[in-house]
Amino acid sequence: MARGRRFRQNVDIWPGFVDAMATLLMMLIFVLLVFVLAQFFLGNALSGRDQELSKLHAEMASLVDQLSLEKAKSADVKANLARLQEELKASLAERDNLLNTLQDEKQISDSAKSQAELLNQQMAAMREQLEKLAAALDASEKLSVEQKAQIADLGKRLNVALAGKVEELQRYRSEFFGKLRKVLGERQGIRIEGDRFVFQSELLFDSASADLGASGEQQVRQLARTLIELARQIPKEVNWVLRVDGHTDKRPIKSDRFPSNWELSTARAITVIRTLIDAGVPADRLAAAGFGEFQPLDPANTEAALAKNRRIEIRFDQR
Repeated sequence: MARGRRFRQNVDIWPGFVDAMATLLMMLIFVLLVFVLAQFFLGNALSGRDQELSKLHAEMASLVDQLSLEKAKSADVKANLARLQEELKASLAERDNLLNTLQDEKQISDSAKSQAELLNQQMAAMREQLEKLAAALDASEKLSVEQKAQIADLGKRLNVALAGKVEELQRYRSEFFGKLRKVLGERQGIRIEGDRFVFQSELLFDSASADLGASGEQQVRQLARTLIELARQIPKEVNWVLRVDGHTDKRPIKSDRFPSNWELSTARAITVIRTLIDAGVPADRLAAAGFGEFQPLDPANTEAALAKNRRIEIRFDQR
């Protein structure tokens, strides 16, 4: 044990300590080296990160700008979309109208086809009728020359016959007026004007009256006797008629019986007709007409002119 203690007291620990410190120093240097390298690489990494961040900021700003542009474009797109939707609605409405129009036109077309078919049938029937008429015309043209000659001959004969009837009627008219003048005598207010025998109204009627006085009735009955005597001589084929026309002057009349000159002139003509019928003249040979004040003989405004226009005219005529 004494030797051992002496051995331990003689052992030198400094080299070991130096080795330990050297090892520790080397480890420290290594750690520092690693730290420096780490700092270097970390600095490079941070530098690259800053560049990346700057680049990212730039890209973000660009994206923001692009986003603003896209927002503006989006607003335009929305406006365009709204406009396109309106145009689409208008187009759809126009399409519906066109479809309805086409459907109506189709119906009209069907109706037009039916009408066209009916017209074709009618035209075919008309062509058939025209062909028949043409055939009949061809047949009639063969007879036209003879018929024209016959018609011309008949026309000449008819004109000759009519001229004879007119001449015959004129003869009986002249005879009637001649006999009537002899019967009635040359009295003032009775005259012949052309083909008419004229009585002034004062000879037959009182003023504003349609009733015959005694003298007027006597003259009308003399007229009836003369007419009956002459009628026996007139052939039956002569279709004659005695027309009695009533006329007034232009002074108006207005009463319960005669509201105007029309009624007065017509009533006087009818009174003469009824008296002739009562005297035996056939009613189918008589006619009455009223002209009021509208057929004056004298347009003057004198008493003589007014008296001349108030008249009864007897006309022997062909019916």
